[in-house]
Amino acid sequence: MKIFSSITQLRHYLDFYRRKGDTIGLVPTMGALHEGHGRLVNEAVKSCNLTVCSIFVNPTQFNNPDDLANYPKQIEADKKLLAAKGCDAVFLPTVDEMYPDEKLGLAINFGQLEQVLEGEFRPGHFSGVGVVVSKLLNIVQPDIAYFGQKDLQQLAIINRLVKDLSIQTKIVAVSTVRESSGLAMSSRNLRLSKEEKVIASELYQAMLELKKSILMGVATARAIFETKEKLNELEGLRLEYLEIVNAHTMDAITDLSASENVSICTAAYVGKVRIIDNLYIKQED
Repeated sequence: MKIFSSITQLRHYLDFYRRKGDTIGLVPTMGALHEGHGRLVNEAVKSCNLTVCSIFVNPTQFNNPDDLANYPKQIEADKKLLAAKGCDAVFLPTVDEMYPDEKLGLAINFGQLEQVLEGEFRPGHFSGVGVVVSKLLNIVQPDIAYFGQKDLQQLAIINRLVKDLSIQTKIVAVSTVRESSGLAMSSRNLRLSKEEKVIASELYQAMLELKKSILMGVATARAIFETKEKLNELEGLRLEYLEIVNAHTMDAITDLSASENVSICTAAYVGKVRIIDNLYIKQED
């Protein structure tokens, strides 16, 4: 497995395989890898001749300096996981390599899509995501890039980005990987205590119950209200939002027939750690 910190060196390496006609897959990450990331790499290795994984904690997508400072880092463990999964190359750039002139302040506006849910609570977050993903897709120029479904709104943002900028890379979404309790695997879970993990898993259980209620015919608004009430009663959990949305536009909906892709999306603080999750009610594919 090759390790690169230089954009120029990585491009030179990839050009050799591209000239051979090899298919290149990209798995963008911020490190602190877990089996959810492992599943993304598995999919890339299975479908592509060459798999590249990037590890870069992107400062421009953090609107909370403490969250950036506390983001877990475990580079050596990450390398071992990637090597075991069959990753071919790891891109480990510095901030200076990715942003040689921070004063330029490049931003991307995704309109309504970035103003709801995560966008409402994390202003500027999706602009940072859009910029760094654009850079990574331009640097690697992969045939396919793999993203986890756990970050559903991010996935919608990236699909919009690729479509609007006419980027040729195919975006593949990979289902959320969960712990035995149902808690969605996340790098931030490393910051949760054992007790907090139990509390955090209640988010998934609440979404399962909400989905069941709606499919049994309970009115959407009533089902959401009752679920919020239960979550607000949980000690140690502070709910930020719980909505049922069109999974492509993130618009809140009450009529399930209005879209072929409908998901529950939620976010909450457990202690000092912010947890996000989602669960499809209807999924076209």
